[in-house]
Amino acid sequence: MALPCTAFTPGRRKTLAGALLAVLCMGPLTGLVWAQDAVWPTPGKPVRIVLPFPAGSGTDGLARTIARKLNDETGGNFVVDNKPGAGTLIGAQDVARASNDGHTLLYTIVVTHTQNPHLYSKLPYDPFKDFTPIMQVARSATVLVVNKESPFNSVRDMVNYARSNPGKLNFASYSQGSTSHLNAEMLMLRSNTQMVHVPYKGTPDATRALMAGDVQFYFDGTATAVEGAKAGRFKLLAVAADKRLSVLPDLPTMTEAGVEGIDIVGWQGFFAPGNMSAALAKKISDTVGRALKSSEVSQMIANQGNEVSGAGPEEFARIVKRDHERWGSVIKRLNLKLD
Repeated sequence: MALPCTAFTPGRRKTLAGALLAVLCMGPLTGLVWAQDAVWPTPGKPVRIVLPFPAGSGTDGLARTIARKLNDETGGNFVVDNKPGAGTLIGAQDVARASNDGHTLLYTIVVTHTQNPHLYSKLPYDPFKDFTPIMQVARSATVLVVNKESPFNSVRDMVNYARSNPGKLNFASYSQGSTSHLNAEMLMLRSNTQMVHVPYKGTPDATRALMAGDVQFYFDGTATAVEGAKAGRFKLLAVAADKRLSVLPDLPTMTEAGVEGIDIVGWQGFFAPGNMSAALAKKISDTVGRALKSSEVSQMIANQGNEVSGAGPEEFARIVKRDHERWGSVIKRLNLKLD
């Protein structure tokens, strides 16, 4: 039971004892939250990092590397839980329904909070009320890739063929409504072409389809695009970003390749369930930030062709709101719905 605050005089509150006793005035619930924030993660209780993509993707690899660093940093048990499918809806819904005690986190990309709300008439989660932004880990982009045996050596080659052969080119995406999908829709709109979308449940499946010839191109994440190019499996035609990537300095942007307007940068980041206390959100963000500064994590992000961000809860919330509005404008222009 909380003690009545009237029991303490102003003079007593100035003393250390008075200050400590004043904590009791917050009542049992607030005191519990304060204590909970102070000991995160709870000893012996695992922290589940829900990843709405299958194992094997670049996002999965980075999430697992960060999890290992968080284990080292806290002595806790951070476990990546892959829940792919439905354009990240399955994993996001799982986290939205979880307790906001910091032991369930979502590691996802831009699609979950800024694209899906405009692509679906009804979502199983509210992108703002049901989540607490924790940290934007990295800024990312997608790369237009084709099979190494493809006759296309430039975006212009592919666009010219598509114009002469409507509906003959198939393109993959790593999920419905993802940046991978939307960039291809923008390509069709900007180049006045008609191509067929074949969605998959993640990068590994989309990559296998490209290698098998089931699809002719797709906008791949930078990590697997760079890896595929180094291994000689892909040809890279252009990057969908506002500037060239440091990891691929010779690769032109889509604008430089002749198709404008495909240049919205994506991101990856951590979210917690909604209504998390600001103190706990900051504690988690600070802890992730320390892992992010490790050479292993920062170098992995750079090797994947991405940029380290580190934007904390408040700044990340502003980024999510801004990109929600920007992608909303694009999707409205495309007149695209997935339900």
